[in-house]
Amino acid sequence: MNKRILAGFALLGALALTATGCAGTAEPGADGDGDGPIKVGFAQTGSESGWRSANTESMKTAFSAENGFDLVFNAADNDPAAQIAAVRDFINQGVDAIVIAPIVTDGWDDVLQEAKDAGIPVVLEDRTVSASDDLFASWVGLDFKKEGVTAGEWAAEQYGDTATKMVVLEGTTGSAPANDRAEGFDEAIAGTQIEKIDSQTGEFTRDGGKKVMEGFLGKYGVDGIDLVYAHNDDMALGAIEAIEAAGAKPGEDIKIISIDAVKDGMLALIDGKINYIVECNPLLGELAAGIVKDVLDDKTVEKTYFVTDQSFTPEQAAEVIDSRLY
Repeated sequence: MNKRILAGFALLGALALTATGCAGTAEPGADGDGDGPIKVGFAQTGSESGWRSANTESMKTAFSAENGFDLVFNAADNDPAAQIAAVRDFINQGVDAIVIAPIVTDGWDDVLQEAKDAGIPVVLEDRTVSASDDLFASWVGLDFKKEGVTAGEWAAEQYGDTATKMVVLEGTTGSAPANDRAEGFDEAIAGTQIEKIDSQTGEFTRDGGKKVMEGFLGKYGVDGIDLVYAHNDDMALGAIEAIEAAGAKPGEDIKIISIDAVKDGMLALIDGKINYIVECNPLLGELAAGIVKDVLDDKTVEKTYFVTDQSFTPEQAAEVIDSRLY
């Protein structure tokens, strides 16, 4: 599969393609037939985190009526069956295109084939699927494994030479970011003295992260945990609440590494309660909308569009916090 590498988001959230020959953009309102707005069904995962809320806002803004779209939005509350049902409803409505942020990677073959049979192109956003890549037109998002590698490399550099007991707050079981962030991190810490003593899903939610961390603390005690690796900021923020309730200091007594770099996470980083954050930029709407228009105009698009992430220490976060949009 050919891969187009995208330049990183500027701090104000602008997107820039680094490769030459990138696909053009149709005029607003062009749906391939010139008959009016482009009707797009967007199947979102839910509203489980600050990242997801920012992603939803970015998509709704990009797929607005002002930009030539008629958006049909559905958030499945992290229920894979409900999300697939929503996509089938989009097909029955005869939308021009479908955009999906898949909750999990598996189980998409049948409904994607139904969309293809109906002549409705599908663009994947944020997360990936295990289905054949001839069932969707393109994907745009982040390199989740690289995010995990970046987080793990920093952990290895900071703590790898000392016996370190780590617990992991996993994302939604079976989701691409949870799978890839775990794999990347594990690869990066291989051969170090960081030992993963427990790992459990917090479903990418703050409440889930708090409950799982409470369980870890009850099982191992504050002195039995040196490091928390959270697959997203919301779970890290929940872990902070649990650690503080246990009478310990997050970021000092128990170190925390997280992924996302949403506003609340960055503020906790600046306050020293999180030690390191790898970015996962949610502002994918503008690029996704451009891809949809290009597909409907029969323009050539790449199968994969990666957006480059940044990473932050507390000092680096303090320098950029006032200019960030999420």
